[in-house]
Formats: sequence, C-alpha cells, structure tokens
Amino acid sequence: MGIEEKVPSGFLLTTVEKFAGFARRGSLWPATFGLACCAIEMMATTGGRYDIARFGMEAFRASPRQADLMIVAGRVSQKMAPVLRQVYDQMAEPKWVLAMGVCASSGGMFNNYAVVQGVDHVVPVDIYLPGCPPRPEMLMNAIITLHHKIQEMPLGVNRELAIAEAEKAALASPTTLELKGLLR
Repeated sequence: MGIEEKVPSGFLLTTVEKFAGFARRGSLWPATFGLACCAIEMMATTGGRYDIARFGMEAFRASPRQADLMIVAGRVSQKMAPVLRQVYDQMAEPKWVLAMGVCASSGGMFNNYAVVQGVDHVVPVDIYLPGCPPRPEMLMNAIITLHHKIQEMPLGVNRELAIAEAEKAALASPTTLELKGLLR
C-alpha cells in the first residue's frame, strides 16, 4: 500500500515533535574521537563499501561546535579523559555519544591505572557498541538505533523528564546490564 492510498486528499499531517525528530535524525554530524584500532573500522564505514553518507553523515567534523554526535572509538587514557570532556562540553545541544568498542565501553583488556574503565565515567553515553573492534555493519546498526532514539525524543518542557525516564528504563533493561558486565 503506497502513500497515495494512505493520504487520499494529498495532505500529510504530523506533529512538530515528529517532524523535528525526523529532521534531527537525518542530519547527524559526527565528531570523531578515534583513539585506537576501532577508529580504523569507523573510517571504513565512511568508505564506498559501507557508505555512511546515505544516513546523512558524510562529513565528520573536526570542530566540536559543528558536531552533535561523538563517536568515541577505542580506549581512553587518564590523560585523555579531560580532553574528551572538554570536547563534549563544547558540542552544542542536543548531543549524543556512541561508545564504540569494548575498550570505550568498559576498558576492555586494559584493566590498569592508565585507562579509563568505560567512557561513561567521563561523559554520558547513549549507545554502547561492543566488539574488539566492532565491524562497520555493527556501527551502522548502532547509528540506526540512535536514529530511532533521536526521532522519538520529545521537545519542549517535558524533554528532560522524558529523557530521565528513558534512561532509568534503559538502565533496568537486561541488555544494558549485560553490556556493563553486571548481569551474567
């Protein structure tokens, strides 16, 4: 059934929130924060074989003021953590963070004093992408998942309350607990 059958009079109605969500999800501008081998897979995603440009993300931004998605790819050292936080603080709202790889998500095999045991100790993370390193297909799936999350994000005065409720529900889900290593 085509859109012509769904909308016989030629008008398409929506809400401002749904239209804004559609526009925001289709125009993510990522800031790269490639720190280790996961960055190679992130760069492969931008190539012709995977073509992340079809999701509106053809240009990675070097300036945090022009970006709204930070992809942290790889391990974060203790000395890099303040720089990561500074880049995050310079990004304009709304902004999202994707922790790419097991090192960014939980420190990975680097269980020592020099590596931050999860980037969520430094910045709030929206999507955790496991793997060592995750394949470009997995990164694209995580971005599509983030697109759905962005499209459903409310606007206005109820936005902060809705985000807090969604984060509380996400923390209680079994998949989040598995990723954080709390549930076996």
